[in-house]
Amino acid sequence: MTSSALARRIGQSILVLFITFTVAFFLLSALPSDGVMARYGAPALGLSQAEIAGIREEMGIDKPILVQFITTLGGFLTGNFGTSVQTGTAVSTMVAENLPHTLALATTSVGLAVIIALIVAYLATVPGLGFIGTFFRSLPSLLVSLPGFWLAILLLQFFSFRLGWVSAINPGAIEGLILPTLTLVVPMAAPLIQVLIRSIDEVNQLSFVQVVRAKGASEAWIFWRNVLRNAILPALTMLGLLFGELVGGAVVTETVFGRAGLGNMTVQAVSNRDTPVLLAVVVIAATAYIIINLIVDLLYPVLDVRLRRKVK
Repeated sequence: MTSSALARRIGQSILVLFITFTVAFFLLSALPSDGVMARYGAPALGLSQAEIAGIREEMGIDKPILVQFITTLGGFLTGNFGTSVQTGTAVSTMVAENLPHTLALATTSVGLAVIIALIVAYLATVPGLGFIGTFFRSLPSLLVSLPGFWLAILLLQFFSFRLGWVSAINPGAIEGLILPTLTLVVPMAAPLIQVLIRSIDEVNQLSFVQVVRAKGASEAWIFWRNVLRNAILPALTMLGLLFGELVGGAVVTETVFGRAGLGNMTVQAVSNRDTPVLLAVVVIAATAYIIINLIVDLLYPVLDVRLRRKVK
């Protein structure tokens, strides 16, 4: 990718991020209720309308919508995500506390999904395995049909409550990643396997593969050294798209397992109509999605020499 193409791609990413922020801000602002009423409007608190109006004024919610938009945008550009209506804590502090947990879950899930996808795709496409290859070819269709919340509950019931292998209450750092990671791996690995198998089948029909096989190379050598490198690009594209689904998967997974993270924080923010927190989560998720797909674009020329261009 040339420097001008890279600059253009980064500019497009910034534009997409701005549009995402704008749409999310105005949609959240258009909700019929807000966090102030959800937090302070209960009759049991005994606050008058004047006191609630004072809270709105202190938080800047009483200002015209365009003023709020410009103020919020300026805050995001400087790292100030505002204040949580529900807890009164700076949203940036909440993000800093919860983001590492979600990043750890996302990293382990993506890594394990890639490993499983490569192994299953190899066993499904290597010649001579008979019914074993047929089984692994049909496996993605089964995995992709499993609902995430059902799988999470099933894993929790079986491995924690019945077998007692993994603690469900106050697990350790590593132990607490096992079941949530397995929950996210299944829906991520399934489409990766499907794309890999289809791409590998196409590459296996090319003449250069037949030439390498005719020279006596083993099937493992052909797969890992010749076929996979030419079949990996569609799967890499799919991996970038699947990363965008991690936030949605984390919401279900972290809620079921009671795990701290952006997903659990999102659930609490939705329940409390905490719009500053929701807006921060949307922007963070969009930023991560854009960065991952930019990295994928940059990897294309590395993996496929046909896409390389000389930088002038």
